[in-house]
Amino acid sequence: MRIDIVTKEFPPEIYGGAGVHVAELSRVLASKVELRVHAFGADRPADFHGATVSSYGNLPQLASANPAMQTLGVDLQIVPDIAGADLVHSHTWYANMAGHLASLLHGIPHVLSAHSLEPLRPWKAEQLGGGYALSSWVEKTAYEAAAAIIAVSDGMRQDILRSYPDVDPDKVKVIHNGIDVAAWQRDEKDDVVRSLGIDPSRPSVVWVGRVTRQKGVPYLLKAAAALPPEVQLVLCAGAADTPELGAEVNALIEGLKAARDGVVVIERMLPRNELIQVLSHATVFACPSIYEPLGIVNLEAMACGAAVVASATGGIPEVVAHGETGLLVPLEQLSDGSGTPLDPDKFVADFASALIEVLKDPARARAMGEKGRVRAQDHFSWESIVEQTLDVYRSVLPK
Repeated sequence: MRIDIVTKEFPPEIYGGAGVHVAELSRVLASKVELRVHAFGADRPADFHGATVSSYGNLPQLASANPAMQTLGVDLQIVPDIAGADLVHSHTWYANMAGHLASLLHGIPHVLSAHSLEPLRPWKAEQLGGGYALSSWVEKTAYEAAAAIIAVSDGMRQDILRSYPDVDPDKVKVIHNGIDVAAWQRDEKDDVVRSLGIDPSRPSVVWVGRVTRQKGVPYLLKAAAALPPEVQLVLCAGAADTPELGAEVNALIEGLKAARDGVVVIERMLPRNELIQVLSHATVFACPSIYEPLGIVNLEAMACGAAVVASATGGIPEVVAHGETGLLVPLEQLSDGSGTPLDPDKFVADFASALIEVLKDPARARAMGEKGRVRAQDHFSWESIVEQTLDVYRSVLPK
């Protein structure tokens, strides 16, 4: 069986959970099928754990076009190279049109994995302008035509059926994201954290992610104002989605720094070995997201033995066991797709209270982290996820 995967992110160009998912899925899947990966971006090694990898850059003719148009230009380059595959599997809207067109052109099933949904990310109009209408059309078209859809959580499955009521519920399957617990091991050394300006002798709250509306970092920064003075706040932050959001977050950070010490901002996405040590020294990992289909970053923190305080939205409650591996913060949200809290001040206050509850009892925090490690290992292994994915493939291939 030859499976072709289409993805925007692939090593070494990974900036989010979808990229982590595709890399780990490909690593294990390549030992079970003939696997070819078609990835956006610069040339990269042509072999990845036995998978054949091809890379595709933007068309020069579209260099000044809207980013959504540039994406479709890459998709069109990929479609002819999928000839000969038994099935095409796309990840995120960036790759969905390549999968959809390849299905039509080559007469093969198209399976797509839902890592996020355009209707639930309306703030992307800030980035893409009219391109957001285009990305939304691409996603809707691909979802309604796909042979099967893999949702990364039950919460995501419900979002899909609510956002796209014409999608057949029977073709939407739930397969959780996973974690390679052999790679994500607790690291008690402190050379990395010290070099980053983190004091390992002080309690810390750690946040990791891109500065995007869905990650909710402004709420965390407001909640951090209520933390005890000895607590450090460590932000491992990627680039902001828009200059406006970047300015908002920077203003909150500067205000926090003016009121307290121990605010550590790392303005780059750390390599895994460094991130593991940061997470291993976290008293609490914070996830204040207002939209999170599953949240691989929570699994990474749990695998490193960190307690997690997270908003109870999307697929997060399927990962974080409330009262066992961390605490879930209730979040009532507007129903307009934006995810905005109905009462932002209450959410901030509740998030601060949950952080403080875990911080004030280090022994409990450590016990939660240990249980989180076990939960990550027992329920989210990639070997199990790949077998479930193969079952979905077999269900749509011709008998």
